[in-house]
Amino acid sequence: MDVPVFEEYEPAGDCDCAGCAQQRRGLAARPHPSAHGCRRALVLVTAAGVMFGGGGAGTAAAAGSVPGTERAAPVLDPEPSTEQGAAGPLHGPSGQPDIDQSALRRSTRAQIIKRAKKWVRAEVPYSMSKYWTDGYRQDCSGYVSMAWNLATNEWTGSLAEFGDRIPREDLRPGDILLFHNPADPTKGSHVTIFGGWTDYTHTSYVAYEQTKPHTRMQATPMAYWNHSARYVAYRYKGVVTSAGRRGESSVTRYPGTALFGPGAANKHVTRLGELLMARGGKRFYAKGAGPRWSDADRRATRAFQLAQGWRSAEADGLPGPDTWQLLVKGKGKDIPAAVTGGSTAQPPGFPGRDHFRPGRAGDHITRLGRQLVERGYGRYYTSARSALSARWSEEDRLAVQAFQRAQGWRGRAADGYPGPETWRRLFAAR
Repeated sequence: MDVPVFEEYEPAGDCDCAGCAQQRRGLAARPHPSAHGCRRALVLVTAAGVMFGGGGAGTAAAAGSVPGTERAAPVLDPEPSTEQGAAGPLHGPSGQPDIDQSALRRSTRAQIIKRAKKWVRAEVPYSMSKYWTDGYRQDCSGYVSMAWNLATNEWTGSLAEFGDRIPREDLRPGDILLFHNPADPTKGSHVTIFGGWTDYTHTSYVAYEQTKPHTRMQATPMAYWNHSARYVAYRYKGVVTSAGRRGESSVTRYPGTALFGPGAANKHVTRLGELLMARGGKRFYAKGAGPRWSDADRRATRAFQLAQGWRSAEADGLPGPDTWQLLVKGKGKDIPAAVTGGSTAQPPGFPGRDHFRPGRAGDHITRLGRQLVERGYGRYYTSARSALSARWSEEDRLAVQAFQRAQGWRGRAADGYPGPETWRRLFAAR
């Protein structure tokens, strides 16, 4: 049995029986002063058994084999040091980036799984640097970018921006289980596509994943072989039902959250701007409404939401169904001539990058979280209490990254860790 490994995370063997799974967990947890030495010894023992026609019970036991099998399970490094691909554009047949950078594309669950199965059937080889014929990078995050039909190749540090966090018990085919290790992304980070529960116990599921040597589909313990507790479930923001929503006309129907926010560019953004301008939001638009989402759209939307008396998460600057219905039906209160709120003072001095790292805590983190909520990024926090926490969290990083990407930054410039320019723009007077 070949044991598949991959760059972003090295899993155990692919045998699903209880004995093999238990043996793999035991071997992975056992300390080995020289893992490579163990592997060489195992190969030598196996070769000797073949040469002399041996392979008896004593030899198998010495090699660490699973009872009842004729072959020893290899010893895996529990935490291999691996590479991490960065977010980037799609690549065309020539190997060069494509220009297509359109907004989130809608997909049904059936379409997501169909795309995932296509790579399984093709046995797409794993690679951190190569791109398959469809333009997506051949690693685990590129695989999810393909299945979700994203306009870019994302990585484990940015995929969460394209999904909504959900409880594991709500997982449905096409959702993902993501583990991103912000302290060291090269240690353990990985992502799988949920294909359905294997039985009523919900202790294992069918996982589609990109791994060495190639794409595979197999039963996997919830949420993964290692770091199970650190995997987070996400649902693609652009997922739709095959039938769509009924009971609303095409004029008033809410198009969905996936079509608004940083990176969105479509006719619905233009219509939103026109509706907001007609309701008192002209001052937010220097050049009028346009198809590409901008900070003007966010500020005008938030001003309209505040005019309705909404606060906190209800006034995050992103149009939800209630905001949309009020706008298209001409109901609710107009945006007032002067919007109160927002800082006009000089932004506080940047305290330094070292204050915003895993394990750090302080008043600067609390101030950062409060300002992110004020600027409309509170949806990345699970609660108001977590947003005001003095301890740095992954929620803080995701909110900062969303703000950075809203500035048009990509790659390392949008890694979720605030620098001087991020700080200045975040606290600048509006």
